[in-house]
Amino acid sequence: MDGALQRKSIRKRLSWRKSLIIIGAALLVILVAAAGTAYFLLQKSEPQVEGTLVLNGLTSKVDVYRDNHGVPHIEADSMKDLFMAQGYVTAQDRMFQMDLSRRQASGMLSEVIGEKTLSRDQFFRTLGLRRAAEASYNEYSSEAKQYLQWYADGVNVYLEQAKKESTLPIEFLLVGYKPEKWTPIDSLVIGKYMAFDLGGHWEGQAFRYYLMEKFPKEKALDLFPGYPADAPTILEDLKKSGLDFNKSFADAVIPNFHNGSNNWVVSGRKTESGKPFLANDPHLQLGTPSIWYQTHLKARDYEVSGVIFAGIPGIIVGHNKQIAWGVTNVGPDVQELYVEKRNPDNPYEFQYMANWEKADVLKEVIKVKDKPDVEHEVVITRHGPVISEFAHQDKPGTALALRWTALQPSKELEAVIQMNRAKNWQQFEKALESFHTPAQNFVFASTDGTIAYKANGLIPIRKQDYTSLPVPGWTDKYEWSGYIPWNELPTTVNPEKGFIATANNKVTSDSYPYHISDTFAQPYRQKRIVEVLETNKKLTVDDMKALQFDQANKQAEEMLPILLEQVMNEPLSKKEEEVVAVLKEWNKNDSKDSAAPLIFHIWIESFSQELFEDEISEEMMKMFDGREQVVDELIRKAYAGNPGPWITQNGGLEKVAQNSFSSMITKLSDQYSEDIANWRWGKFHSLTFEHPLAAIKPLNLLFNPDTEEMGGSRVTVGVAGWNRETGNITHGGAWRMIIDMADTSKANHVVGPGQSGHVLSPWYSDQVKDWATGKYHVTELKIKKENESRHLVLQPSKEN
Repeated sequence: MDGALQRKSIRKRLSWRKSLIIIGAALLVILVAAAGTAYFLLQKSEPQVEGTLVLNGLTSKVDVYRDNHGVPHIEADSMKDLFMAQGYVTAQDRMFQMDLSRRQASGMLSEVIGEKTLSRDQFFRTLGLRRAAEASYNEYSSEAKQYLQWYADGVNVYLEQAKKESTLPIEFLLVGYKPEKWTPIDSLVIGKYMAFDLGGHWEGQAFRYYLMEKFPKEKALDLFPGYPADAPTILEDLKKSGLDFNKSFADAVIPNFHNGSNNWVVSGRKTESGKPFLANDPHLQLGTPSIWYQTHLKARDYEVSGVIFAGIPGIIVGHNKQIAWGVTNVGPDVQELYVEKRNPDNPYEFQYMANWEKADVLKEVIKVKDKPDVEHEVVITRHGPVISEFAHQDKPGTALALRWTALQPSKELEAVIQMNRAKNWQQFEKALESFHTPAQNFVFASTDGTIAYKANGLIPIRKQDYTSLPVPGWTDKYEWSGYIPWNELPTTVNPEKGFIATANNKVTSDSYPYHISDTFAQPYRQKRIVEVLETNKKLTVDDMKALQFDQANKQAEEMLPILLEQVMNEPLSKKEEEVVAVLKEWNKNDSKDSAAPLIFHIWIESFSQELFEDEISEEMMKMFDGREQVVDELIRKAYAGNPGPWITQNGGLEKVAQNSFSSMITKLSDQYSEDIANWRWGKFHSLTFEHPLAAIKPLNLLFNPDTEEMGGSRVTVGVAGWNRETGNITHGGAWRMIIDMADTSKANHVVGPGQSGHVLSPWYSDQVKDWATGKYHVTELKIKKENESRHLVLQPSKEN
């Protein structure tokens, strides 16, 4: 009996195993089939880069050559064909990115993503970037409108073909929608989003307003960039607004404060070639694909090479055969929050000069995937949209409205086309008259030896000095009276010292008659650039490459001796002594293979947390504009014997340094083990270039390039900003360029992670390692013969 049961049990187990094998085999077949289908779809949607394609609307043949890194060299007989081809080719490589970009800026993500992006859409609908783009379009010349339309026509030919042939990028299939036609407004709204990304400090004003309401006056002012002008009046007027800041701004979209750049030009007097050098690396969010799209454009009277945001015609930063230019963010105070008093009897009226003024009210409808449409109300006062209510429909007695230069009509594309065509400084500077927002530090170099600089853009002049705070909107006392005259904007041509450099630093002396900003980047990048360029030796292009990737940490040079002095005033444990020894031996270089940068940066972060974590919410901390500069200054003042309330209440500089030192050691020990040999900066500080769909696991395995460890930090010239929690590098110069004006037929470039947005393209992530190690490729204006194998001919339709 037992034997029979045993045999029966064995048969059951064998049957079950057989079933598992069958099920496993079936699943394997399904997975293989699915993988095969996915690969087929991916392969089918790969851009055609050779052969011939017919484009309806072209007037003559266009040649498109792609070099070894996928950079398209587009040659056309006319501007119409050139911009139409640029639109087509960019869409081939970046259509999904282009569509997400216009949707994000327009507040239309929820239509395809769902309700998790609803608050983001509500924010951008309130802000009104698309309204500003529409208003701007009406200001453009007929020529510029034509360029925008030709570019849109090229994108739409691609869309028509891709939909007909089912070759849209696979991301559209995964998300479950097809993109709509491209319009000139779509290009302009992406430009407005770039102005948003390079912002103007409204969140800092809101944060300081929050400080004034939550903390005693002295404690609040301790975190200001400076004592606000007209402070007593402002503080009295703004007392107790009743605003719930966490509720109003918890879901606000805040640009990365570190968005900025490095650029410099060096006179031929200081270079080995005898001609100027120009270098630029704009710092923005890193991701896959790159925010930058590199292109070479050539028509009969137009040739330019460089980068542009995917979705916009022309080249915004780069060079032609006579000139080169680069940009960094000026970071001026071009935004103003106005505190508006609401009529208790009518929520759409606000007080101004003892009268009630009616606001404009827009009724927006936001489409939400798989959910009912959401009605969204936008209230616009004389100063701008009320942004304190975008996330809720409450109508408290006080509201915050935003005035911002970028919400006005502007014509940056006019400037871009003129810049592309300029042959000398006079023509280039004239082109800048149309470049209003975002305000940028333009550096310039020419084959005639000229180097120059201009801080360009609309920068307000206020009736009263800038306050660092929101201002009363019910009086005309705080209105803008105009803008800094264009011919009085900071300008330098051929300076005696032989170079010009900017790194989002303060660009004027205290004697400059106009206010630009109270909040600038920490000075360490600028100090290092100047330190290198001041050398008396003849500089080479290789010197410029090394400087652009330089990882010398000038913050550690200043701050580390101060902090070490504090912790060494008390007896140290053996582990603490080991950590101190590592820091003392450090060469102050943020190398990926060193433990010291990891220790230093986590210590600085822990110092900040020690001061603020218990009193300022996470939601409000993201609005702490210029937090790093403020903490640096708190340390400086405390070390000089003048500690402010935040350091004093935490026991003084020595106590805060010791507590944060202990917290740092605990954190690193928990994360990497007790053995300091396992502590390395690159182990924490690593680069992924995340794709927008990577948040949906396991799509990260498909779309994210391989991770690379990397050195550098936020304060080094080779910028590599990171997520405070994960260490993932999310911010830096996704594109770097260096050019020697002795030979403008070529320039050194790197675009991380690569040119293409198609995951099967050889140019999807081919530049990741180069970007992470400071290497470059050369882009030449003359097409080499080996590129004939990647030669795409765009032919006009016979019906044209």
